[in-house]
Amino acid sequence: MLELKNITISLKKDDRVLTDHFSFTLLPGDKAVIIGEEGNGKSTLLQFIYQKRLIADYCNCSGNVITKAKLAYLPQTMDAGCNPLSLAEYFADSEYYMHTDILNKLGLSVEFLFSEQKLGTLSGGEKVKVQLAKLLMEEPDILLLDEPTNDLDIPTLQWLENLIAGSTLPILYISHDETLIENTANVIVHMEQLIRKTKCRITVSRCPYREYLSRRQDAFSHQEQVAKKQRDDYEKQMEKWRQIYNRVDHEQAVISRQNPGGARLLKKKMHAALSMKKRFEREKENFLDFPQQEDAILAKFDDSIRLPAGKTVLDFEADRLMIGERVLSRSLKLQITGNAHVGIIGRNGAGKSTLLSLLWNELKDRRDITAAYMPQNYAEALDFSMTPVEYLAAHYTKAEVTKARTYMGGMKFTHEEMTGKIGSLSGGQKAKILFLEMVLRKADVLVLDEPTRNFSPLSSPAVRTALLRFGGAVISISHDRKYLDEVCDKIYELREDGLFPVAP
Repeated sequence: MLELKNITISLKKDDRVLTDHFSFTLLPGDKAVIIGEEGNGKSTLLQFIYQKRLIADYCNCSGNVITKAKLAYLPQTMDAGCNPLSLAEYFADSEYYMHTDILNKLGLSVEFLFSEQKLGTLSGGEKVKVQLAKLLMEEPDILLLDEPTNDLDIPTLQWLENLIAGSTLPILYISHDETLIENTANVIVHMEQLIRKTKCRITVSRCPYREYLSRRQDAFSHQEQVAKKQRDDYEKQMEKWRQIYNRVDHEQAVISRQNPGGARLLKKKMHAALSMKKRFEREKENFLDFPQQEDAILAKFDDSIRLPAGKTVLDFEADRLMIGERVLSRSLKLQITGNAHVGIIGRNGAGKSTLLSLLWNELKDRRDITAAYMPQNYAEALDFSMTPVEYLAAHYTKAEVTKARTYMGGMKFTHEEMTGKIGSLSGGQKAKILFLEMVLRKADVLVLDEPTRNFSPLSSPAVRTALLRFGGAVISISHDRKYLDEVCDKIYELREDGLFPVAP
């Protein structure tokens, strides 16, 4: 069991409160997912639970984490200090021979684990796999997982779903993968930042995700209806009161001094009218507030973006796909025309990101199209030492930067986040900047490496809808099953012998 008591966490840089006296108990059998918009503090809370010192540099915190259990923590990204290590060094202290079942399920061989390949050369999905393998070999009592599905191929993703759903261990995890959440979570911990991030709220619901969304919407709708009816009834009461008050006031003004009995009666009526008003005002103080919720981000491309159906966007051929001296795939061909929305899938380490980088190099200098790129590693496209406003101002006019500020507001950026360093932002906020730049550029060809992986499950539907309606071409890598199903009209699998269409 894991108990959180009165956890309060605030950011040192702007005193923004992420959690306020939050208490929660993770029980045996719980598969609790933490959801919320980017930058709301999900990873910070998970790090606090594991080791307070992980957030000491940038947060003030109080409260207690009570447990005797052995915790295992999977960070959102592998520690850069591990990159120079070989796999053999990383697993040197692991009793792999006791856990060959874990390796088999993750598709990892003993030979791979004890090779001299450096961790820094692994694909994103391979890094997640080796970290998971090491954690599970340690036989923990509780799993804390920060975005465990990032970069996993679909078979491993399905294995992870089965692991979480069937595990006897309590699991507290963060995920942006709606399908995973729907298939595994039985507790929803929803972190929100309301009123321009001046107020935090955490809601805990012990139910599946879709049921939570339905209950939440029903509760909000009911509260909104009751709050509106209370105010409508109040206005009707006050209108009736104003009529009574005005009539009595008028009668008092015109009554003759020769009628003292009538004056006393009117005075009583006025006193009753004033008492009625005070009663209505007391009732108003107990009215339900209109419900507050953190809306999904605003995401929309220009409707004028259109590519002719016969337009050749890409005609790519390569004898081989390589990393260093290693051949990943051969005989590659990919043709894209018009506004096709193409998804590329494949196992971890197959070379998908390498392929996408080659495609970007083919497209980026074309004059007949405007191409934009979202790499898997955002540092390839963003200058982390700049602020979002500076970054966009370096590429766009003053009027466009003003427009960008408006868009960033719609994407839930505060003024401090707009003017702070990009490097201090969450992965989701960095993704929003790249997304926004594509919108401002009016790009008609988008080259996207895992475009939805850092968007919250509440915002991902808005991103998918925007890309579905996008009138240009989309070339993307994704393991997001909802994205592949809803956005992509063509899907190809990258194998060792080339690219092959996948039946929908």
